[in-house]
Amino acid sequence: MTVRTRIAPSPTGDPHVGTAYIALFNQCFARQHGGEFILRIEDTDQTRSTGESEQMILDSLRWLGIEWSEGPDVGGPHGPYRQSERGDIYAKHCQQLLDAGHAFKCYRTSEELDELRDSRKAEGLHMALKPSDLALPAEEVARREAAGAPFVIRMNVPETGTCVVKDMLRGEIEVEWAQVDAQILLKSDGMPTYHLANVVDDHLMEITHVMRGEEWINSAPKHQLLYEYFGWQMPELCHMPLLRNPDKTKLSKRKNPTSILYYRRMGYLPAAVINYLGRLGWSMPDEREKFTLSEMQEHFDIQRVSLGGPVFDVEKLSWLNGLYIRDLTEDELLSELRQWAFNESYVKQILPEVKPRIETLSEAIPLAGHFFSGLPAITPQDFVKSKLEGEDLVRQMQFLTWKLENLSTWDKEHLLAEVKLLSTHFELKMKDFLAPVFVAVTGSATSTSVMDAMVILGSDMTRARLRHAVAVLGGVSKKAAKRFEKEYRDL
Repeated sequence: MTVRTRIAPSPTGDPHVGTAYIALFNQCFARQHGGEFILRIEDTDQTRSTGESEQMILDSLRWLGIEWSEGPDVGGPHGPYRQSERGDIYAKHCQQLLDAGHAFKCYRTSEELDELRDSRKAEGLHMALKPSDLALPAEEVARREAAGAPFVIRMNVPETGTCVVKDMLRGEIEVEWAQVDAQILLKSDGMPTYHLANVVDDHLMEITHVMRGEEWINSAPKHQLLYEYFGWQMPELCHMPLLRNPDKTKLSKRKNPTSILYYRRMGYLPAAVINYLGRLGWSMPDEREKFTLSEMQEHFDIQRVSLGGPVFDVEKLSWLNGLYIRDLTEDELLSELRQWAFNESYVKQILPEVKPRIETLSEAIPLAGHFFSGLPAITPQDFVKSKLEGEDLVRQMQFLTWKLENLSTWDKEHLLAEVKLLSTHFELKMKDFLAPVFVAVTGSATSTSVMDAMVILGSDMTRARLRHAVAVLGGVSKKAAKRFEKEYRDL
């Protein structure tokens, strides 16, 4: 048997360090066993998936040194490798489940589903909806079908008993079937959910080991049941511990920069980042902290993974990155600097911002310094000329951060739309709204256009600087956060 592992990211935003972490362990496991590592794109969320995001994922993983033998960009014998191009395959397999009585059409409306959940909650019953809960009288089903009502296809699941799932790190995991709902397999638009597509693709792509985050443990019974329904052998499962913030909460962009692009833009070396990711929940046999990707692959043993919830500590990553920088020769450091920010493509974006504003070349670097730096050295005093102050200023910066976190297209047009909306909400002129944003993003009250700077710096660096400004201004207390979130939801 040839060991085959995979990573299956969704192209719905910036490439996440958690994706790189799981990809790294999948690649190391496959390489250690002389196997193959595959990449496929799970883009069934057609409203949020973009080609730009897919390309950023591919570029970021390759920057880290992660390579795959099959994928949407390199092809392979098991393609297509984008789920959006495999619709006929999923429809065919879903029909097999319907014909065998393992799935059913569900005509329930969203309002009916909400009522069902509310009534079960009021009765103190499990929240998972079972086929018997969702069943409609035969004549009502016929009426809705004749009327062309929308429907989804759901899988049949047991109502009682326990499912036992075997895990490479955790042994046997027991999950009560009462907690497992009649999962949607095919949505009303004909697109599959993750659960159907994941199982069908893993089987057809001959995946032997599924290594994924522990957040998928509760979905494992559904997947195991689907394998049984299809009569297929299930891959071995390994649920990796989730990366954590220093406060032990799940790693999130609201508390930590999570985009690989951010760390690349900040000037971290790819060898240091991949080394650090390898240290999270795993260790070399000799316990050394600094090692290369090839050394990790040579000595990799999945049983050395710790389930303790590895903490992603940016300070620790910076320390490790410093070791790598000091190991460089002067020529190597110069090369890294050129690749990082002093390259032609990046500088060409900045020149139109600088050229109209300088009279001597010596003025260029001070004016454009924010394009070549990390978090600006700002203080509360830098915001004294803002129209808002105190908690109102913090609220403004926090609202903008939240708005930009949900922005799927990062260009000047979409940024301006969000800024206009918030400036209206805060009853400020655009100029007055942007004044503190100018300071937060560029570190100065006089510099290049802040909107253009945000576009060039990118989404994760911009948001990191806004979060930094919120912290400098005193942060958001738990009490204030509740008020802010309520007001923000009402926008």
